[in-house]
This record gives sequence, C-alpha cells and structure tokens, in this order.
Amino acid sequence: MGLKTAAVFAILFGCGCQLLAGLMEFANKNSFGGTIFTCFSFLWAKNAWVFISFSKGQIPDHNIGLTVDILLFVIFCVLTYGFGFFSKIMFLFLFVIDLLYVCLIIKGVTHTAFLNPVVAGLNMAMGGIGLWIALAALINPLCGKNLFYIPGPMFALQKKARFDWRMRRAIFDCLYQHFRERAYQEISLKELETAVSQKIRGKALLADLFYLSEFGYLKLTLDPQDSGHIHSLRLNAQGIDLYEQLVLKKYDFQA
Repeated sequence: MGLKTAAVFAILFGCGCQLLAGLMEFANKNSFGGTIFTCFSFLWAKNAWVFISFSKGQIPDHNIGLTVDILLFVIFCVLTYGFGFFSKIMFLFLFVIDLLYVCLIIKGVTHTAFLNPVVAGLNMAMGGIGLWIALAALINPLCGKNLFYIPGPMFALQKKARFDWRMRRAIFDCLYQHFRERAYQEISLKELETAVSQKIRGKALLADLFYLSEFGYLKLTLDPQDSGHIHSLRLNAQGIDLYEQLVLKKYDFQA
C-alpha cells in the first residue's frame, strides 16, 4: 500500500503539476522552461509506473531502466549547464540530480547496494532545494523582498544591445518636478539642459525633445526666428499621465 500511495503522489504532484507547468511555459514561449518541466513530468510518470509495478510484485526490466537512466543523465547534464544562466541555486538543483543519476547508473551496472544511503541523501537534498525554490517563487514577490534568497546566475549572459532609457527618463524626471513646482509654466531649454547634464553626460537633447513632442507628450515653444530651436517647453497632460503611470504607478492600488 505504501508503494501505491507513493505512485498516486508521483502522478498528481510529480507528473501532473510539472506537466501543467511545462505546458504553461511553452504557452509563454519559454521553450527551455517547458522542456525542463515536461521532462520532469515524464520522469515522474515513469517513477509512478515503477511504484505500481513493485506493489504488484512485478519488477521492471533492468536493462531498459538502466538505458533510460543513462540517457536522462546525458540530457540533465546539458540542462544543468543551461540552468547556470538563470541562477546558482537552479544550477545546484540540477547538479544534485546529475549526481543522483551517477549513483543510479553505478548501482545499475555493479548491482551493489552500498550507494543506497548516498541516493537517499541526494533525494533529500533535491527535495529541500526544490522546496526552497518553490517558496521563493511564491513568497518573494508577495512580500517584496528576497526572503528566500535566490542567488544570481552562475554564468554571465552576453548582453544584447538595448535601448537606453536614461535620456528620456532624465527629461521626464526634470519636467515632472517642474510641473509639481510651477504647474504649466514652461522651462527654458537651457534650464533643462543644466538640470539633466549629469545624467545625460553631454548628449544632445534636441532630437528626443522633438520626438516626444510629436508623440504627444511635450508642448514646445519654438524660437520665432528659428523653428529648429526650442525656446521653452513643458509636459502636457498626456506626458504627465504617462510619467505617473510608468514611474509613480498611480494605478497600482493596494488593499
């Protein structure tokens, strides 16, 4: 009955939950996460079948089981490397699984039982690490801090070229502060350049200001003698609302 009970838990929690998680990862276009979870779900389905077979006095074929363990070991070694780009604790989790399969393969080849305590210890370590990761995923976003510590990646990713938001953030920060102090009075271009000079490090503001104006976030007053020169400017209502939504999170109501 103990084996049958373990089989039920393996099907529901091990196979069912991880299959659901894997399919959700695929739906979110995360092929790596989907591969990991669905692979785990198939593994737990196999474990459930082994438990049921043992409960009936039937022993699964040894050679086939050993072959599957070797194949899974190769797969998990590659996935362990992949997890290193996410978090050190995820890398450790897969590394413990790799060690577990090394022991299972040695046991399968040598038909010895001396590694049984090691296998039991690795299973307990795997369960403990998995529980820690699960609690971190649930509790850390809820409490807003890294209560269950999750370290950074083991391997550094090559950074892709990304848009630098610092210029426009500096513009909006300054103009919004000006709005809070002087309402809809305009600020001169020279004042704005002086206020954001340290943040933009000498970069020209002109192109971004005209872009933001055409997009509908700024009101510009141009020099009557030169339409390419900005005399003064301010945020309009749409720009103020954008800043308050994206930066101040004004619609993030909390109970």
